[in-house]
Amino acid sequence: MKIGLGSDHGGYKLKEEIKKHLEAKGIECVDFGPNNNLESVDYPIYGETVANSVVNKEIDYGIICCGTGIGISLAANKVKGIRCAVVSDVFSAKMSKAHNDANMLSLGERVLGRGLALEIVDAWINTEFEGGRHSKRVDMIKEIEKKHSK
Repeated sequence: MKIGLGSDHGGYKLKEEIKKHLEAKGIECVDFGPNNNLESVDYPIYGETVANSVVNKEIDYGIICCGTGIGISLAANKVKGIRCAVVSDVFSAKMSKAHNDANMLSLGERVLGRGLALEIVDAWINTEFEGGRHSKRVDMIKEIEKKHSK
Protein backbone atom coordinates (compact mmCIF):
# COMPACT_ATOMS: atom_id res chain seq x y z
CA MET A 1 0.00 0.00 0.00
CA LYS A 2 1.26 3.45 -0.94
CA ILE A 3 -0.23 6.49 0.84
CA GLY A 4 0.15 10.07 -0.31
CA LEU A 5 0.28 12.79 2.33
CA GLY A 6 -0.23 16.53 2.08
CA SER A 7 -1.11 19.44 4.30
CA ASP A 8 -0.97 23.15 4.76
CA HIS A 9 0.90 24.89 7.59
CA GLY A 10 -2.06 24.26 9.95
CA GLY A 11 -1.91 20.50 9.40
CA TYR A 12 1.84 20.07 8.98
CA LYS A 13 2.62 18.62 12.42
CA LEU A 14 -0.21 16.08 12.16
CA LYS A 15 0.93 15.07 8.65
CA GLU A 16 4.41 14.44 10.01
CA GLU A 17 3.03 12.33 12.89
CA ILE A 18 0.93 10.29 10.46
CA LYS A 19 3.93 9.76 8.19
CA LYS A 20 6.08 8.45 11.06
CA HIS A 21 3.23 6.23 12.25
CA LEU A 22 2.58 4.69 8.82
CA GLU A 23 6.25 4.21 7.99
CA ALA A 24 6.75 2.43 11.33
CA LYS A 25 4.06 -0.01 10.15
CA GLY A 26 5.95 -0.59 6.90
CA ILE A 27 3.54 1.46 4.77
CA GLU A 28 5.16 3.44 1.98
CA CYS A 29 4.40 7.16 2.14
CA VAL A 30 4.81 9.85 -0.48
CA ASP A 31 4.96 13.28 1.13
CA PHE A 32 3.66 15.96 -1.23
CA GLY A 33 4.51 18.74 1.21
CA PRO A 34 4.96 21.20 2.58
CA ASN A 35 8.40 20.52 4.03
CA ASN A 36 7.95 22.80 7.04
CA ASN A 37 5.34 24.91 8.78
CA LEU A 38 7.38 28.08 9.01
CA GLU A 39 5.31 29.97 6.46
CA SER A 40 1.69 30.06 5.44
CA VAL A 41 0.86 27.90 2.41
CA ASP A 42 -2.37 27.43 0.47
CA TYR A 43 -4.23 24.20 1.27
CA PRO A 44 -5.95 23.93 -2.16
CA ILE A 45 -2.57 23.27 -3.79
CA TYR A 46 -1.84 20.28 -1.57
CA GLY A 47 -5.38 18.90 -1.62
CA GLU A 48 -5.40 18.92 -5.41
CA THR A 49 -1.87 17.52 -5.72
CA VAL A 50 -2.59 14.49 -3.55
CA ALA A 51 -6.00 13.98 -5.23
CA ASN A 52 -4.41 14.01 -8.69
CA SER A 53 -1.96 11.33 -7.59
CA VAL A 54 -4.83 9.15 -6.34
CA VAL A 55 -6.82 9.40 -9.57
CA ASN A 56 -3.66 8.87 -11.65
CA LYS A 57 -2.97 5.73 -9.57
CA GLU A 58 0.49 6.92 -8.51
CA ILE A 59 -0.62 6.21 -4.94
CA ASP A 60 -3.36 3.99 -3.51
CA TYR A 61 -4.91 6.47 -1.08
CA GLY A 62 -4.41 10.00 0.16
CA ILE A 63 -4.41 11.49 3.64
CA ILE A 64 -4.51 15.26 3.89
CA CYS A 65 -4.50 17.65 6.83
CA CYS A 66 -5.22 21.29 7.52
CA GLY A 67 -6.44 23.11 10.61
CA THR A 68 -9.94 21.63 10.47
CA GLY A 69 -9.64 19.16 7.59
CA ILE A 70 -12.47 20.96 5.83
CA GLY A 71 -10.77 23.36 3.43
CA ILE A 72 -8.24 20.88 2.08
CA SER A 73 -10.97 18.25 1.63
CA LEU A 74 -13.10 20.67 -0.37
CA ALA A 75 -10.18 21.21 -2.75
CA ALA A 76 -9.53 17.46 -3.07
CA ASN A 77 -13.19 16.72 -3.73
CA LYS A 78 -13.17 19.00 -6.78
CA VAL A 79 -10.94 16.45 -8.54
CA LYS A 80 -13.05 14.01 -10.55
CA GLY A 81 -12.91 10.56 -9.02
CA ILE A 82 -12.12 11.66 -5.48
CA ARG A 83 -14.25 10.79 -2.48
CA CYS A 84 -12.50 12.54 0.40
CA ALA A 85 -14.05 12.25 3.86
CA VAL A 86 -13.41 14.69 6.69
CA VAL A 87 -13.35 12.50 9.78
CA SER A 88 -13.14 13.23 13.51
CA ASP A 89 -14.00 9.80 14.97
CA VAL A 90 -13.11 6.15 14.43
CA PHE A 91 -16.62 4.99 13.48
CA SER A 92 -16.91 7.58 10.70
CA ALA A 93 -13.46 6.61 9.44
CA LYS A 94 -14.55 3.00 9.09
CA MET A 95 -17.87 3.87 7.47
CA SER A 96 -16.30 6.33 5.01
CA LYS A 97 -14.31 3.43 3.60
CA ALA A 98 -16.74 0.52 4.14
CA HIS A 99 -19.86 2.25 2.78
CA ASN A 100 -18.61 5.23 0.74
CA ASP A 101 -15.37 3.82 -0.71
CA ALA A 102 -13.51 6.99 0.34
CA ASN A 103 -10.17 7.12 -1.41
CA MET A 104 -8.93 10.07 0.64
CA LEU A 105 -9.09 10.93 4.31
CA SER A 106 -8.94 14.47 5.66
CA LEU A 107 -8.08 15.35 9.25
CA GLY A 108 -7.93 18.58 11.24
CA GLU A 109 -4.83 19.17 13.36
CA ARG A 110 -6.65 21.82 15.43
CA VAL A 111 -9.61 19.46 15.94
CA LEU A 112 -7.94 16.15 16.82
CA GLY A 113 -5.31 15.08 19.28
CA ARG A 114 -2.43 12.96 18.03
CA GLY A 115 -3.70 9.73 19.62
CA LEU A 116 -7.20 9.94 18.18
CA ALA A 117 -5.88 11.00 14.79
CA LEU A 118 -3.65 7.93 14.58
CA GLU A 119 -6.53 5.66 15.68
CA ILE A 120 -8.63 7.18 12.89
CA VAL A 121 -5.86 6.59 10.36
CA ASP A 122 -5.46 2.95 11.45
CA ALA A 123 -9.21 2.32 11.31
CA TRP A 124 -9.46 3.88 7.85
CA ILE A 125 -6.40 2.09 6.44
CA ASN A 126 -7.57 -1.29 7.77
CA THR A 127 -11.17 -1.05 6.51
CA GLU A 128 -12.18 -2.40 3.11
CA PHE A 129 -15.05 -1.24 0.92
CA GLU A 130 -17.96 -3.64 1.49
CA GLY A 131 -19.41 -3.33 -2.00
CA GLY A 132 -22.87 -4.88 -2.34
CA ARG A 133 -25.67 -2.40 -1.80
CA HIS A 134 -23.06 0.31 -1.18
CA SER A 135 -21.68 -0.07 -4.73
CA LYS A 136 -24.97 1.17 -6.13
CA ARG A 137 -24.76 4.32 -4.01
CA VAL A 138 -21.13 4.99 -4.86
CA ASP A 139 -22.06 4.57 -8.53
CA MET A 140 -24.84 7.12 -8.02
CA ILE A 141 -22.25 9.57 -6.64
CA LYS A 142 -20.10 8.95 -9.72
CA GLU A 143 -23.12 9.66 -11.97
CA ILE A 144 -23.75 12.97 -10.20
CA GLU A 145 -20.08 13.82 -10.73
CA LYS A 146 -20.34 12.99 -14.47
CA LYS A 147 -23.51 15.04 -14.82
CA HIS A 148 -21.81 18.11 -13.37
CA SER A 149 -18.46 17.70 -15.14
CA LYS A 150 -17.63 19.46 -18.38
